Amino acid sequence: MSQNVMVTGAGKAVGLGFNLVLRYLEAGDNVVASIRKPCPELDELKKQYGDRLTVLTMDISSTESVQAAADELSGKLSHLDLLINNAVSVSPDCGKGFFEANLDYIARTVDITAVGAMRVIKAFYPLLKKSEGIALIMNISSEAGSISRCYRTNMIDYGMAKAALNMATMNLVNTFKDDRTINIFCVHPGWIRTDGRADNPAPLSSYEAAEILRELFEKKRGDFDGHRFITNLDEDYPF
Repeated sequence: MSQNVMVTGAGKAVGLGFNLVLRYLEAGDNVVASIRKPCPELDELKKQYGDRLTVLTMDISSTESVQAAADELSGKLSHLDLLINNAVSVSPDCGKGFFEANLDYIARTVDITAVGAMRVIKAFYPLLKKSEGIALIMNISSEAGSISRCYRTNMIDYGMAKAALNMATMNLVNTFKDDRTINIFCVHPGWIRTDGRADNPAPLSSYEAAEILRELFEKKRGDFDGHRFITNLDEDYPF
């Protein structure tokens, strides 16, 4: 049975979000692809899959923009069964260490990556609540967001943003704890060649990683008691 799936941050053809959109379309689902700016590759998918793909433009750093997108989608779909918060931002100084990085970049990265996901969940919650089964929210996090396993001296903005996303996830676990019709996790998606470069040493392409995650998400939909921060291999990861 097909489901209605929404993926944020889907506007980069070599990225995880776009490939999640593609995998769910190939599986027969109806997909909403959220983007901030036009993506020609999504336009091509739209030609191929027609009404099964909805391309939704919104800026997740703006509550007004996200709510307007939610209102627009409410006129097109009756419900959502799965929301994947994949959108992320990194600063130009992400690769720099503490003494070299411009720390003023950090707030925007956290706002888009963590607060942006919460804006999306809040605005699209009414559509998730209309799902006939268990509605699932999957926040794409990273091992870089684990405080207890932090080993880097760079990627400060990215690590802080993913740690904040993990905290947001746990806050919502508590918020939804008495409601067994909506479930939420944060997940480390594995090491992925999201830049599409052949010389990238990461073992997974975005297309390969997307299918691993698609299968994992369905496995976890009804798991209300397990650890909330998991890997793409369904292993518990420490906060």
